[in-house]
Amino acid sequence: MNLLLTRSSTGVYSARKWGKVDISGEDKISSKPRHVSVFLDEITAWLVTDRSETFVDGTVGYGGHSERLLERAGDGTVLIGIDRDEEALAYSRNRLARFGSRAILLKGDFVDVRQLLRSVDIPEVDGALFDLGVSSPQLDDSNRGFSFREDGPLDMRMDQSTGMTAGELVGRLPESELADLIFQYGEERFSRRIARAIVRARERNALSSTQELTAVIKESVPVAYRHGHIHCATRTFQALRIAVNRELDVLEPAIRDAVDMLRPGGRLAVISFHSLEDRIVKHTFRSLAERPHPKVAVLTKRPQVPSEAECQANPRARSAKLRVAERLSKESAQ
Repeated sequence: MNLLLTRSSTGVYSARKWGKVDISGEDKISSKPRHVSVFLDEITAWLVTDRSETFVDGTVGYGGHSERLLERAGDGTVLIGIDRDEEALAYSRNRLARFGSRAILLKGDFVDVRQLLRSVDIPEVDGALFDLGVSSPQLDDSNRGFSFREDGPLDMRMDQSTGMTAGELVGRLPESELADLIFQYGEERFSRRIARAIVRARERNALSSTQELTAVIKESVPVAYRHGHIHCATRTFQALRIAVNRELDVLEPAIRDAVDMLRPGGRLAVISFHSLEDRIVKHTFRSLAERPHPKVAVLTKRPQVPSEAECQANPRARSAKLRVAERLSKESAQ
């Protein structure tokens, strides 16, 4: 079920049914541990203001940020949550059910935020959030293929209904392209050795599981690198995940579209988890803030990082960075 929102003269939204939303079915992950969202207090502090009426969570995931925003904002506030992952949407639908028509969930990619908001008749929003990367339940589910720690199919797709899997990617790319991908997206210094080993291995048998790929990576790198602080397969898996889901390709256009959908005074918060993402966020914000016609004011001159207490409670928060920008008046961008 989808919802069409209409806004009254007092600024309160109401909702009516208008069609289908592809999130039906039972909660497939109710028995799995919940994802611990980072920067919960910081996100609400930045986004919940006196004027907050509509939010878009472009990467709603398992609903942690969306739940907190709806709790802290007024009763008339509506949140539109977007995600590619069917299981995450099913979980969030149940988690946010108590908010009724104030929580609208849509299946889609955050790069299509403009079209998705217009599909539910939302021309502008007061706050937007992108929480990038992969969630804990996705990492911990061996069937998704995101992690090298347990054996599973070499998939890595956020949306398992479409697109090329990581297994298909490593099976098809020429050696030079594979090496460039691992180097650029994973910042892996042994990318050429790893790519060469993958090509030799696939000539014997297709690499279809996470453990098969991990074994090839281990054999291709120096012994000392296998026992380093970071697992020797980490950067290659990161690179493949980014490529499969086009994570870096869509980030700048998604940010620009989200800014265009903000009302003056509305804010966009972006949480990134590695340097490649953060670099794109930083430079895109900087470009949008350039004179003589700036669209935004950057509110975080340096990225916020999690507190020591948050990192201790949630070790996966250690690499997170938060940047926030505020939409300026439309006239300033003319």
